[in-house]
Amino acid sequence: MSEEKLDSAQPDAPVMDQETYEMIQELFQLVRAGDAQRLNGLFERGFDAPNIRDGNGNSLLMLASYNGHIETARLLLEHGGDPELANDRGQIPLAGTAFKGDTEMTRLLIEHGADVNARSPDGKTALMFAAMFDRTKIIDLLLEHGADASLQAGDGSTALSMAQAMGANAAQTRLSSLEN
Repeated sequence: MSEEKLDSAQPDAPVMDQETYEMIQELFQLVRAGDAQRLNGLFERGFDAPNIRDGNGNSLLMLASYNGHIETARLLLEHGGDPELANDRGQIPLAGTAFKGDTEMTRLLIEHGADVNARSPDGKTALMFAAMFDRTKIIDLLLEHGADASLQAGDGSTALSMAQAMGANAAQTRLSSLEN
């Protein structure tokens, strides 16, 4: 890829040479592969950009968490990775882990400051994603950390109504018990 193409994607983007571009591509591959050991080596050599994002706005932490790479995510969080950094579609790591059903990653993100009531652009919360896909362990974890089951998405639906619409029976039972 020429230097001209590297710079044309975003008019205000800083100039990036081929070597820098290739290094950043390698960094994203390390995270996608979950290579925490090599990533740690970069931190030890002075890498200090844990919140760098790809062309879709996905942060390194978003990619690590979505792909279930717990040690890579932990390393990024320990070096300043932002658990609230949304991608270009407004998605945050916690919503992705609730959707995927990764309880351990959800716990890690919460322990590092992820807002359990953060909303996507359409108003959905991680609890809503967990409810839709019957992720009861994640529902319990989110509720233990203050998730608000009464919040409504942009269309007025709640975690319970989303669970009902998706036929997520265990989630319905768990969330219905909150109303009693």
